Amino acid sequence: MRNIIIGAFAGLAAMTLSTTSFAQGTEAEAKAMLTKAVAAVKADATKAVDMFTKGEGGFLDRDLYVFCLNTTDGKIVTTQAKQLIGTDSRALKDANGKMYGEELFAAGGKPEGQVTEVSYMFPRPGADKTPVPKVSFVTRASANLGCGVGFYK
Repeated sequence: MRNIIIGAFAGLAAMTLSTTSFAQGTEAEAKAMLTKAVAAVKADATKAVDMFTKGEGGFLDRDLYVFCLNTTDGKIVTTQAKQLIGTDSRALKDANGKMYGEELFAAGGKPEGQVTEVSYMFPRPGADKTPVPKVSFVTRASANLGCGVGFYK
């Protein structure tokens, strides 16, 4: 009986840990990551972009990650959606036809300290590529870099 109880608790613990690892980030966590990302860019932009791209330093947490774009030409500099790096953010369109890339670009070009919310449909990281509602917080991080962090609703 003792082994059955221990086994049941071990199974429950494993299930709890496995569902926690797939939990999604929250709005507050996205805002906090953006604040941390802006500080990292101000300290050393090159190092920060490298950390964002690699998902190091706490800049990749479940489905939360930093993306940045050049505020001059709109090119995406870093994101976990690697296929988008180097593309013009202004051309991004979601599954419903919304040109959300123009909003990301405009938000990244606003004066430092202003955070803009941009809502659109985008697939979560992982195998399922079905677009779901996402809200990104975007701000200017430096003279030529706008960065954002989004959370999935």
